[in-house]
Amino acid sequence: MRTLLNIIWLVLSGFWMFLGYLLAGVLLCILIFTIPWGIASFRIGLYALWPFGRTIVDKPGAGVGSFLGNVVWVILAGWWLAIGHIVTGVALCITIIGIPLGIASFKLVPISLMPLGKNIVPADLVRAA
Repeated sequence: MRTLLNIIWLVLSGFWMFLGYLLAGVLLCILIFTIPWGIASFRIGLYALWPFGRTIVDKPGAGVGSFLGNVVWVILAGWWLAIGHIVTGVALCITIIGIPLGIASFKLVPISLMPLGKNIVPADLVRAA
């Protein structure tokens, strides 16, 4: 079921959101001091490309540095990407079949706003713990 949802997601919204994260990552990697945010953008972009079967957990030891980095992220790129997820989620929720995908898009909004201090892990590891 995850594979089917991921394929539908990829066609309807995942690829387009991935391109948004890719663009943000490339722009952030142009300047040397914003490379950590560019890498975070690429990491989340891969998650936005194929999200089902993976989940987001807090990174142990993330503290004030991650918070300050997230503030910079929101200013540079986060709010654009969050708006993209919200618009995509609303568009997907128009049809009954798209509602699970729309909900998945809404679940990506928090990570698009605050990516630092988070890890993306297989969902099976979280259930086992």
